[in-house]
Amino acid sequence: MKSVFRNTKITLLGLLIFANAFAQSNVEIPRQEIPADYGFITKIGDTIPDFSLILTNGKKVSSKDWKGKVVMLQFTASWCGVCRKEMPYIEKDIWLKNKRNPNFLLYGVDRDEPLEKVKRYQKEMPITYPLGIDPFADIFGIFADKKAGVTRNVIIDREGKIVFMTRLFNENEFREMVKVINLLLK
Repeated sequence: MKSVFRNTKITLLGLLIFANAFAQSNVEIPRQEIPADYGFITKIGDTIPDFSLILTNGKKVSSKDWKGKVVMLQFTASWCGVCRKEMPYIEKDIWLKNKRNPNFLLYGVDRDEPLEKVKRYQKEMPITYPLGIDPFADIFGIFADKKAGVTRNVIIDREGKIVFMTRLFNENEFREMVKVINLLLK
């Protein structure tokens, strides 16, 4: 009798785990149309390529290691006034609420500035999320035309696919991005 009860418990536990995994993989993300003037090269649904990013603390992170995680890339630069306006919102509404979630990663990607300048920028801004350097804007160039401006965000789902992108700082678009992140983390 104990064996039957134990097997039933194991089967039920397995079904719960399967149902939870299935539910999370079928999250309904609002459909987003990206205006052509946003300057993105990538499209919603594209799988991100493999690339590495060196953070200001010297740590190297790789997109290969992001499977199973929700990732936000925030493209920025110290000279960008709109970036400076948006970053405190990212800190408060996204980073501080999700930084302890093992399924969430957020990286600021500073476009084509030297390490020391990026470190100063990081100290000037009221943010605690990690910033990385992007010499020659090579990472930026994966996602957008290199002639396009910064202040853009790319949200990547657990499968490594782009699910949401923003340009400049539009409060409605930002709130929608926060909703998308929250849905992906459920």
